[in-house]
Amino acid sequence: MAAAAALARVADVDIDAGGVFKYVLVRVRTAGGGAAAGNGNGKDIVRGYGWAEYHADIYDKTASELEKQGYDCECLGGGRISHQREEKKIHVYGYSVGFGRANHSVTTEKLKAKYPDYEITWADEGY
Repeated sequence: MAAAAALARVADVDIDAGGVFKYVLVRVRTAGGGAAAGNGNGKDIVRGYGWAEYHADIYDKTASELEKQGYDCECLGGGRISHQREEKKIHVYGYSVGFGRANHSVTTEKLKAKYPDYEITWADEGY
């Protein structure tokens, strides 16, 4: 139970406040995983930043930070996010050459929970 509570403290979404940038969808589990983790599947989180030249840059930084806190991470894929803060619009699209295409519908649901007053769309087209 404590593991599930700890996992709940990991933010579902952390993306830049605006612009177009790469993102990754990451599955996070408490170290050791399995039933001992309190919930065997862990949870999926979205991380997207403009400073990253490659999707792997975001994943490596995220995994490094979370592993120091005792979590295991797995990259489920990537893509791009267009975040238009003034218009309250987010569009999720594209793919990662290294990690493949993230499930944009999962990413979109996470974003809708964090930005309930935004129009959030996704497409498999584009890079």
